[in-house]
Amino acid sequence: MSFDLPRNVILPVDAIDVRLDPDPHPFALNNAEAIAENWQREIAANPALFDGTVVLLSQLAYRYNRLVGRCHAVTYSTFMLWRKRRENSGAEHAYAHAMLVAGDNALVAIRMGPRTVNAGRVYFAAGSFEPLDFRDGLVDVDFNMIREVREETGLDLSGAERGKRWHALSTNSGTVIFRRYQATAPADELARRISAFVATETDPEIEGPVIIRHAVDLPEGLSPHMKPLIEWHFANMD
Repeated sequence: MSFDLPRNVILPVDAIDVRLDPDPHPFALNNAEAIAENWQREIAANPALFDGTVVLLSQLAYRYNRLVGRCHAVTYSTFMLWRKRRENSGAEHAYAHAMLVAGDNALVAIRMGPRTVNAGRVYFAAGSFEPLDFRDGLVDVDFNMIREVREETGLDLSGAERGKRWHALSTNSGTVIFRRYQATAPADELARRISAFVATETDPEIEGPVIIRHAVDLPEGLSPHMKPLIEWHFANMD
């Protein structure tokens, strides 16, 4: 199967069958020495980095509105080397976005904090899948979305109205799985809550909220994958 899905087009997704393989990822096995050497350079440049556990894909395909794939737990140091060697690596990255829609239909994103790998970048609160996001070996995408939003912004989306289906956008840099989460509060109020939460954090992951009110209202530092998601939202508001 390897990686077999359309690129650079937003796909409707009715089911996600991405499973966690207990075996090591081949990329990790084949690059152990380079991973260790690169990690020393990374933490020398940014001592705040933590070598936790994330997952990398070894397979992903789109079949009949379903995402089907296999992934493996890897160290964050493995992920950091993969970012530099992703071409022909036999590995890809998937992550999830809770597309936070305010009561006034504006989108509420976040700007990453200065000590993170993606410092200054703007996207929806998110993080890589981790082993705790899997249930009986199958990824629980909504659990990941809700967990990451709570950790980064303090907002609890567990009771929010969700879009009827997921969507996915796959590019050469990764596959983002996203879903609308509808809040009742207006964007300014959500932003106030996020800012208040960030102010209580000793070492916050994010710098603060970013409100996007129109498809042409694109903030500085916007991650490239976000533009088509924003355009899709404002073109499909019914």
